[in-house]
Amino acid sequence: MAELELRHLRTLCAIAETGSLTKAAARLGLTQPALSAQLRSVERIVGGLLFERKPTGSELTDLGKHVVSTARVVLDDVDQLVDLARDRARGPDRGPLLVGSIPTLFLGSLVSELRSRFAGIQVRTNIVRSSAQLLEDLIAGRLHLAVLERFEGLERREIRGVEMRTLVSEPQFIAVPANDALAEQDVIDLCDLAGMDWVTPPPEQDGLRMLLHTVCAAAGFTPRRTHHTTESSTAWSLVAQGAACFADPATPSTAEVAIRPLSGQPILVPLLVATRQSGLLGGRAQDVYACAARAYMSIVDLNPDYARWWAEHPRAHAELDAALRVQAG
Repeated sequence: MAELELRHLRTLCAIAETGSLTKAAARLGLTQPALSAQLRSVERIVGGLLFERKPTGSELTDLGKHVVSTARVVLDDVDQLVDLARDRARGPDRGPLLVGSIPTLFLGSLVSELRSRFAGIQVRTNIVRSSAQLLEDLIAGRLHLAVLERFEGLERREIRGVEMRTLVSEPQFIAVPANDALAEQDVIDLCDLAGMDWVTPPPEQDGLRMLLHTVCAAAGFTPRRTHHTTESSTAWSLVAQGAACFADPATPSTAEVAIRPLSGQPILVPLLVATRQSGLLGGRAQDVYACAARAYMSIVDLNPDYARWWAEHPRAHAELDAALRVQAG
């Protein structure tokens, strides 16, 4: 029995994308009769018509839509398999540069900085909510670089072969509904949030769980963790309907959600840059840190409240500033 080949899948995708056998044949470097023969062969194998010829071109049938959508997944998987195999064949000291990070607004700028500093090396990213998992992946060699928050138990971990530096002691701002009276205040007192539902990550992924409990207890209440999600748009939709949530301080307010600093800044979380001392970034930790410092500066002004906080708290980002001065010099 004849079997589908990758060239058959590429043919189907080309016809679907161009809407024309003639254009698909030109894209693939085939004659139209040869491409038509391939299409007929595929239709015999799957047992049905995949395209209808119409005056406007070749349109997918219902069966064709199903087959082509699956073909795209298969081709993407094959391409990724080849890329990963080639990366492994090149060895650990030759690209790509594997970067892990918690969700953060400056990751895109960091990738751009790394591409500029390490020209010719592909940069790949993996976004993980758990800082502990990122550190584990870094130590195990599954990452070259990680951006993570200081988490409970970090000091007790045995960390070998990794250089870790504080980028900034980042304040936790608070997100509240834009139509709430609290949104009219320049800063929000934590005790004013006592009656609100909270949106937090699931307990096993919440690195700030104990810290939130401690500071809320000091403010005289226990936070009501009602909603659990790690997806920011879902969290924002819950906040818009009356909940509260920690927020990245550089996040700008929207028509539905107001981002405000907390009075007295009871919650500061060190943001760390961790680099493997061997392999692709061996001896380049200072360059990596400078890339992260420049990338972070690109987001400070996104929220005017954070820009003011930044100017008023230089000790929170002293190491970052020093790195930038060294680079400028």
